[in-house]
Amino acid sequence: MTIFDRLERRFGWISFPGFLRYYALFHVLVFVIRFIRPDISEVFEFDRAKIFSGEIWRVATLFFATSQFGPPTLASVIFLIFGVNFAFMIGDGLEGAWGTFKSSLFYYIGIFLTIVANFVYPFNIPLSGFMLYASAFLAFATLFPKTEILLFFVLPVQIRFLGILQGVVVLLMVLTAPILIPYVIMGFANYIWLAAIPALRGTARVIDSTKRRKRFNTDKGMKGFAFHTCAGCDRTDATHPGLEFRVGSDGSEYCVDHLRE
Repeated sequence: MTIFDRLERRFGWISFPGFLRYYALFHVLVFVIRFIRPDISEVFEFDRAKIFSGEIWRVATLFFATSQFGPPTLASVIFLIFGVNFAFMIGDGLEGAWGTFKSSLFYYIGIFLTIVANFVYPFNIPLSGFMLYASAFLAFATLFPKTEILLFFVLPVQIRFLGILQGVVVLLMVLTAPILIPYVIMGFANYIWLAAIPALRGTARVIDSTKRRKRFNTDKGMKGFAFHTCAGCDRTDATHPGLEFRVGSDGSEYCVDHLRE
């Protein structure tokens, strides 16, 4: 039984089916509200002083303070439709691969650490709503690298290339603003723990298995073409061309080193 199985047996009640779907729909709701209240971001944004004075909702709404889809325009509406469909696909894929509990745990860790980072940093970070999408997308790209999508419903591309592109963007971001490195590490900690490390371990096992299979086939081939094989040490005339072999009193073949034995 894995650690996640044990956690699920004890805390399975925290599972949230379709979490990323609802998360994306909340961004859609904020997008619509901004048509009526363009200043809604001021009510939602993270403000440490106002939170401590009683505006507790800002701890949750900080993820929706800045619309990830831009201002209300025709282009942003098209991007909104694509982004929501993309988020649905990612959320369903992670739940299908991990199950509801593990995928929910993934989101909770990302949200919790992002909130902590906002309290730690002395200034507001406008990337909070983006980080959960980014970490979920990288997890999906790690689990399903060869999945092909139609980018903006037109251009076919494998998901792994978009994942690499996002990694490059994040790398450039931290290189230009090194102060964000702790924030990025915290924001992607859920991806590192639940997706990246298991993927690296799996890759290492595949490489090791390939090496062992190759070594076995090599040894098997060498033994298969050997004319003499020592019953005492399994050395052959193929592996040790200069070694002499004799038939022992028991009828088995031995090398000179094991013949007397």
